[in-house]
Amino acid sequence: MTEILVQGSDPTATSGAPRVVDHPAWPALKDAVEEIRPWQSKDGSVDFDAEGAPTRESAEAALERVVAAVEQLSPLLPHDAAYHRALVGDLRKWSDGAFGVPDFLDSLLAFQPAAHRADGLQHLAVFPMYTQNGNPDRNLEAVVLRMVWPDWLAELERTRYDNPLFCGITFEGFTSGYDTNSAVFFPETIAVREVPDRFSWGGIFCDREAARFRRVSTAAVDLLGIELPEDVRDMLGDQERCMQAFVLWDMIHDRTHSHGDLPFDPFMIKQRQPFWMYGLEELRCDLNAFREAVALEAEGLPQGRDVQIAVLFDRLFRFPVTGSRVKNYDGLGGQLLFAYLHKHDVVRWTDNTLRIDWDRAPEVTKMLCTEIEDLYRSGIDRPKLVHWFAAYDLVSTYLAPHPGSRWNKGPDALDLTQPPRKLVDDVLPDEFPLSMFYEALAKKLKNVVASTRGITARTPEQPEAGAGVRAAA
Repeated sequence: MTEILVQGSDPTATSGAPRVVDHPAWPALKDAVEEIRPWQSKDGSVDFDAEGAPTRESAEAALERVVAAVEQLSPLLPHDAAYHRALVGDLRKWSDGAFGVPDFLDSLLAFQPAAHRADGLQHLAVFPMYTQNGNPDRNLEAVVLRMVWPDWLAELERTRYDNPLFCGITFEGFTSGYDTNSAVFFPETIAVREVPDRFSWGGIFCDREAARFRRVSTAAVDLLGIELPEDVRDMLGDQERCMQAFVLWDMIHDRTHSHGDLPFDPFMIKQRQPFWMYGLEELRCDLNAFREAVALEAEGLPQGRDVQIAVLFDRLFRFPVTGSRVKNYDGLGGQLLFAYLHKHDVVRWTDNTLRIDWDRAPEVTKMLCTEIEDLYRSGIDRPKLVHWFAAYDLVSTYLAPHPGSRWNKGPDALDLTQPPRKLVDDVLPDEFPLSMFYEALAKKLKNVVASTRGITARTPEQPEAGAGVRAAA
């Protein structure tokens, strides 16, 4: 696993507490959890009749090692004492129930990291859960995390960007489900008997986001020959600075989902919609964070400029070439931003070099944010299907749809006697294919993107971007 501390950082500097991962009970806990994970089915249960399954006694012994390790580590984290007591109860309840489908609702409700957001505070969490963009099964996982909550961020949240559930976090240690591309820790991923009325926290690992941003952006800059302003080059070389940019970006992005003219449930959790609707919503939140960052920079906050660079580079260089092409809504948002900036001559691919008009980039990027917000405001007065077509028109103004698309042919090509959710079946898996520019970039960057799996900070050696790499002009 790639558990690498930020070079030059002192993980005990802010809290003064000993690191949980330095205690001998932490590797014991990891080993016990890793022993249990392969025995679990997709829903988290253990089928003792399956081939290769353990005996009930072996499973109980492994679980007791988990309990013992939690009890040894808990005194290091007195703020988590109530949670750890509930956790031990849920673990033993799972064992007493013959390791059926796990139910950790009691310990989930007891875990309240957002109630005391102190910079550097550690937490030890153990849950049966899936990890978004990681492991799709509800396996047992253990993670030690550290809160990122500097005074300047706390003041912005208190006075300007109220977001009481948001937790900026970094990895200290983790089990296999996080040795993946997952950079979030969300309560809705945890196995429970019933969904709570509301969740009370949500965490995003800014160290993983910053590390992969730096690695992919550095490779893309090299490949494309981009001339960087000195402050941007300095930013790409500074993990701590990038982490601060991402924690601010994430905090503003997260709250934007419930702010503004919203013609539908912003998280779209219980809705079936064409994937470009998800893509526009995520891009809207990112571009709002960008716009706020421009204002913060003008007010003298140094992180404001860094958020703008993070949004631009992650959206332009990493998102479009990451993951599969099947309904990749984050990739779509990145393609749309690039195409919009290209149409407005902010980015230009000439002489095998990508040129960026750094002076015009902020205003033109904000223009796209305004177009999406205008779409939302008008959508309040539209039927759902009409709104979906209006959103399609916005995207297809800048991105070429697949030539075989039925949606691109308009309403007459669809069976409008069906409910809107059924028409989603007519959306192609890759409704807006990659442009030739991105097809070439994806081939060059694929190994770099793959190398960011499980990353938490920059490793000593950066991987090569591949053939054709050249120094930036």
